[in-house]
Amino acid sequence: MTTTSTDVTEIQHFINGARNAGSGTDTQPVYNPATGEITGQLHLASREDVDQAVAVARAAAESWAETSLVKRTKILFKFQQLMTEHTDELAAIITSEHGKVLSDAAGEVARGIEVIEYACGISQSLKGEFSDQVSTGIDVLSFRQPLGVVAGITPFNFPVMVPMWMAPVAIATGNAFILKPSERDPSASLLMAELFQQAGLPDGVFQVLHGGKDTVDALLEHEDVDAISFVGSTPIAKYVHETATKYGKRVQALGGAKNHAVVMPDADLELAADHINAAAFGSAGQRCMAISVAVAVGEAADALVDKLAERARGVKVANGTEPGADMGPVITPASKTRIQKLVSEAEADGAALVIDGRDLVVADHENGFFVGPTIIDKVHREMSAYTEEIFGPVLVVLRVDSLAEAIEVVNANPYGNGTAIFTSSGAHARTFTRRIQVGMVGVNIPLPVPVAWHSFGGWKDSLFGEHHIYGPDGVRFYTRGKAVTQRWPEPASASTASFAFPSN
Repeated sequence: MTTTSTDVTEIQHFINGARNAGSGTDTQPVYNPATGEITGQLHLASREDVDQAVAVARAAAESWAETSLVKRTKILFKFQQLMTEHTDELAAIITSEHGKVLSDAAGEVARGIEVIEYACGISQSLKGEFSDQVSTGIDVLSFRQPLGVVAGITPFNFPVMVPMWMAPVAIATGNAFILKPSERDPSASLLMAELFQQAGLPDGVFQVLHGGKDTVDALLEHEDVDAISFVGSTPIAKYVHETATKYGKRVQALGGAKNHAVVMPDADLELAADHINAAAFGSAGQRCMAISVAVAVGEAADALVDKLAERARGVKVANGTEPGADMGPVITPASKTRIQKLVSEAEADGAALVIDGRDLVVADHENGFFVGPTIIDKVHREMSAYTEEIFGPVLVVLRVDSLAEAIEVVNANPYGNGTAIFTSSGAHARTFTRRIQVGMVGVNIPLPVPVAWHSFGGWKDSLFGEHHIYGPDGVRFYTRGKAVTQRWPEPASASTASFAFPSN
């Protein structure tokens, strides 16, 4: 059951430096997941709105690309300052539409700011190369130039951080950027657009369009959009990659995950249980880097499950605005129903339900979309709770006999986003990190999200396209290289032109 708040906000686009309802007539409700109330009505973009935003971006990109690096980075430094000053406001917006607790929302903003800080130093990555006297009187230089107009399609689970994985790097390298945020929690994107404007960013360099598949398809197919960045589920990532590639665009499409944490018998089980508990249930498990599978090796299994259960019982599930809350609701009623179904299927298939959060009710929030922490032991790999990306507060436990078997389990999974090993053995850690077929690996760290000056991305069905996101790969994705071979002959010098292929 949902109700309508007494204060429903009209949520518009941000086109050419101003909020704009657009020409589309369709709207969609936005909910507070903790209460089930409708808090906003979101305007959905028409094809005409997409065409307008792209045309504005194309014009802005031409002048922005000619703006000096010094001026670009001064604006980004100011934007970084404004984002920091507005962290609490951004966190409150995130919690109101996503449901994650305020401290988690503030942490998301901080990780997004980290990428802005990297973009402030983009000049180091754009210096180019120069080779003197490669042949007599001839020099070669190479440098990178912006693509033009790029678009980012981002998921609901990180409405600030993931757009900041894309936009600061794209803008710093000289592109105009169009953001299509999730329609489930869109409001933070508008505040970020206004902060960019306050920082001095020219109108049209950062714009926001709201919508669903129609808006996505319009961006994927538009001849004046040069590149697409996407983060979301694997089926949609594959669709985005195939469609945008067909229309001649550069694409980075990050997909889903099924992240495993391998726990060895020699691990510090207290540390492992603490960190896996937080990584499984933080943000109600709605993270692409959440630990959703604990792989217990040998004699570690029984003790690990007991310690995980003890910690899961202590998780405080509440409205994310409540002091001391550890975990909030999931994003929609449909998500709640799907999670409950997968847990029930595992139970029916013979798995051991250690902690059952299916029927959790939070006092005074009976209409909220809550699922409690859930632990399922003795799961087998053919069960749907293992094969599907649950994207909720559910941790499944697989039991194996050896490190070799644990590595085989992880490598056989079609996803390759993130993984971790808990061990006190350097030999075990080295074997794991070298043999594992996953893009991001943690050693005694459950969420191995790289800092901004590295790049984020998985392998296998977790990434479509060759580029990871932000960091050095982000710079390469949003620019293309140009090599110049030049000669400046003396006016009176003799010509040395030849019909033979040039050589040194």
